[in-house]
Amino acid sequence: MTVTLTRESSLKEIYAHPLGRDIIDKVLLQMGRSRRWGSNPLVSALSLGRVEKLFGRIIGPGFIDTLLTLLNSETARPKKATGPITSAWWKEAVFYQIYPRSFADANGDGIGDLAGVISRLDYLAWLGVDCLWLSPVFDSPNEDMGYDVRDYRAIMAEMGTMADMDALIAGCHNRGMRIILDLVANHTSEQHDWFRKALADPDGPYGDYYVLRRGTTPPNNWESFFSGSAWRYFDEADRWALHLFAPGQLDLNWDNPAVRAEIADIVQFWRAKGIDGFRMDVTNYISKAPGLPEGNEFIGELIGFTGIEHYFYGPKLHDYLAELRRDGFTSPDGEGGIMVGETPGIGVETGRLLSGADRAALDLVFNFDVLEPPGKIRWDDYRYDLAYLVRFYRDYLERIGSNDWIALFVENHDNPRMISKVLGQADRDPALRDAVGVLIATVQLTLPGTPFIFQGQEVASVNQPFADLSELRDVESINHYAKLIADGTSPADAWAEILAGSRDHARTPIAWEPGGGFTIGTPWLAQSDPGPGYSVAEQRANPDSVLNAYRELIALRRAHPAFVYGDVTFLASGERGYAAWLRTSPDGTERWLIELNTTGKAIPRRIADGPCEIALGPPTRGERMRPYEAVVARLLPR
Repeated sequence: MTVTLTRESSLKEIYAHPLGRDIIDKVLLQMGRSRRWGSNPLVSALSLGRVEKLFGRIIGPGFIDTLLTLLNSETARPKKATGPITSAWWKEAVFYQIYPRSFADANGDGIGDLAGVISRLDYLAWLGVDCLWLSPVFDSPNEDMGYDVRDYRAIMAEMGTMADMDALIAGCHNRGMRIILDLVANHTSEQHDWFRKALADPDGPYGDYYVLRRGTTPPNNWESFFSGSAWRYFDEADRWALHLFAPGQLDLNWDNPAVRAEIADIVQFWRAKGIDGFRMDVTNYISKAPGLPEGNEFIGELIGFTGIEHYFYGPKLHDYLAELRRDGFTSPDGEGGIMVGETPGIGVETGRLLSGADRAALDLVFNFDVLEPPGKIRWDDYRYDLAYLVRFYRDYLERIGSNDWIALFVENHDNPRMISKVLGQADRDPALRDAVGVLIATVQLTLPGTPFIFQGQEVASVNQPFADLSELRDVESINHYAKLIADGTSPADAWAEILAGSRDHARTPIAWEPGGGFTIGTPWLAQSDPGPGYSVAEQRANPDSVLNAYRELIALRRAHPAFVYGDVTFLASGERGYAAWLRTSPDGTERWLIELNTTGKAIPRRIADGPCEIALGPPTRGERMRPYEAVVARLLPR
């Protein structure tokens, strides 16, 4: 029975609601507070009305009303199933994300392309990759590097041709690999034919493909993720158009059935070509609150984007994703492609509502709370504590059932390199760099879930020492710098913030060989400076490299069912730097011990030595663990 929440409801009741728990956890995370505050008996007994009286000056007017509207719009509850886990190829797979513009350039124009990806397929097969995920390669004017799509059924000129795409699909399948594409369906480019028709006749059928509104001022106070208002005025149509991202990326109106049918048809088009699924860009933003209400100022200040509460988990989100699953991803033979959701702002419980097997929508979601510890955002310059990485995934895994599955990731094209977040922007000490790289690989490849490796991660890539703004190409970073300066931040402080969080750190071209190897031309973005020994060729030739550790761990995961469908038992989660867990095979015949030192100092090993075979790590398990040491060992009978 679903209970309507009111001002008389206690925080305990709010926390029992999946969306309520995620919101409270998110608020505590942003404030740098422990999640235990959400379950504190004294705090949880307070009613919402009492909270409003006590903290009204902080949260301001309207916050409680907004919260109640959000919570009462979701009546479903995630189920924690027990019993065996249903097998699926994507649960057993290791995914590898390619940012094609920076992967490999075959024609020498300085921009990576599909032919370049084809030329490196043997490398990926050697590494042990099961499925490639390509960031956008659709036709685009590149205001946001392909995330502004002009034509979903054509290939970006810089990337090659449809024949190249067909060859890439065949090349993957011939090597026993699969391939998924990035589907950007929350918005299109302003140059898309749909939007041009909308401007030409805003009252016609295509006018309703987008979120267009009349008025002399912006329809509401929503802010763009790329700075400024989320509304752009078009004189020729006498309309404001919503753009949650760049001004040329206009949001589609998913409340229009014709739009949903178009997206399903696009998915079917690519599925017929052999594409095995899609990663869905910002897919939780597709459903907006009816009437597009004003954003709450307190939430805007806390999260950094006014209005986000009205679309991060919209009222029709699950319905639209389930419909797309049915009409787009399911082939006539009944086989379905994988649906991976990029879901910024979504927490564990709402993620389960979107991706639980019983919910028939997404297969996996990316939970971005893993990327930043409490009280930090991407633009902050800080040292990431690897114990938080372990604690985050332990909490996540202990809250799910056999109908759930999680994505394991630490990097992508939108975030700085994790090794640099752990060691600091300037620290490139090879010993620590290698150790952190192997530790991260060990976490991703030995915990339950599907690993997603971002290109360059396997060779211990680090942030780049960009000199100034002229070296960047990321529209978000450039706009953010301009906003900081306009708000009175000094150029030095503004640049320090950009250098800490720019997406271009992850987008610099891969160094295939010492001195380059990405292109014979001039790279579109400053060539990656990996440091001596960190090109792919050097790493491949070094048996003790991070690259070879990734290859060994991937092979280990494939060879031993304990690492995919086996049970996990956490023994320590980073207390005093020590983390450890056991993986046990489904039939109970194999047990594996994984140990980590999550700090840069030597620490005591807390589990006594015993008979084991070490698959990764030092030859013997001594009494002390080296800085950032990782051990994977098969336990033997005593």
